[in-house]
Amino acid sequence: MSCLPIRDNRNSPPVTDPKDQKIALMGMTLEQLTSQMNELNEPTFRANQLFGWLYRSCVDTFSEMRNIPNNLKQKFEKKFIVHPLEVVHVTGSSSEPTQKFLFKLQTGEMVESVLMRDGDRTTICVSSQIGCAVDCDFCATASMGFQKNLSVGEIVDQFILVSKASLTRITNVVFMGMGEPFLNYDRVITAADLMNHQDGIKLGAQRITISTVGIVPKIKRYVEEKHRYKLAISLNGSSQVSRLKTMPIAKKYPLDKLLESIDYFSSRSRHPVTLEYVLMAGVTDAKEDAHKLLDMLNGRRCKLNVIPYNEIGGKYSHPSDERIETFINVLEKAHFPVTVRRSKGTDISAGCGQLAVMESAA
Repeated sequence: MSCLPIRDNRNSPPVTDPKDQKIALMGMTLEQLTSQMNELNEPTFRANQLFGWLYRSCVDTFSEMRNIPNNLKQKFEKKFIVHPLEVVHVTGSSSEPTQKFLFKLQTGEMVESVLMRDGDRTTICVSSQIGCAVDCDFCATASMGFQKNLSVGEIVDQFILVSKASLTRITNVVFMGMGEPFLNYDRVITAADLMNHQDGIKLGAQRITISTVGIVPKIKRYVEEKHRYKLAISLNGSSQVSRLKTMPIAKKYPLDKLLESIDYFSSRSRHPVTLEYVLMAGVTDAKEDAHKLLDMLNGRRCKLNVIPYNEIGGKYSHPSDERIETFINVLEKAHFPVTVRRSKGTDISAGCGQLAVMESAA
């Protein structure tokens, strides 16, 4: 494991008193930037310039904005900052090209994201909340409780700062970090829209995946709003009873209702939904569970992503290779694609379900 120091070249240090905070431009839409320029009695085209500097050029300071007059830059310095986040620590895996980034918010809280490289594919796993309210029993983030929703800027800035710090062109984004994205729905969608915007980051819609534990009303809303991003749903149980063992949210949104929302998505989308299933030893890895999944999912337009559990020091454990192989062998009869995800960065607690802020910013 290696720890990589980060030089922070921004002029505005983080502050903790909200009334003293400058306004972060990162995360603003073109309409919001236009509103800010109107307040400064500046022409509309300044908003377009700012949008390009933020999301296409990805500058750190106002001094880098070459087509902005100096007197306007001074106004910006008094009122705004570029980044709402600061990179305070990067931990690199010793066994693979995976890095975990620790960020500090203006208000002092910490949040994490993970960068994973695999051939010509570089994926960032971004967080949408600090902590999480859905309390999945097997997930480290749940141990933090729910603290707050991240702003649009705090979500997008993870992408921008990781890309700059790693000197890497990020090809894919997954909203699978800390938090439940569909409990911060509006901000997550706006962040995805900014990443997809053709005048900015220009990340293809099918390179962005939004994950949810199964917030049924938000899944239906997502479908009705006709978003083009990929959708992933945490299944993690072959029946309502087994799902309830580890996912309390299943009491509010039972499996039958979740399956109805999955069918609704499939009927309205050109792309199949990805269903994620965590294999936990003695809990979800039985041969019987695999057969139940076949019965449940055959005939549905979906993809199944099987994820052997990443241990976090709790009561659940990683299944044996033999149990994994037996489970997958049953699924060979599936009429839908099945993949096994080999999590990256588990040695630095950066694997699926392992994110929880435990490091000090010092």
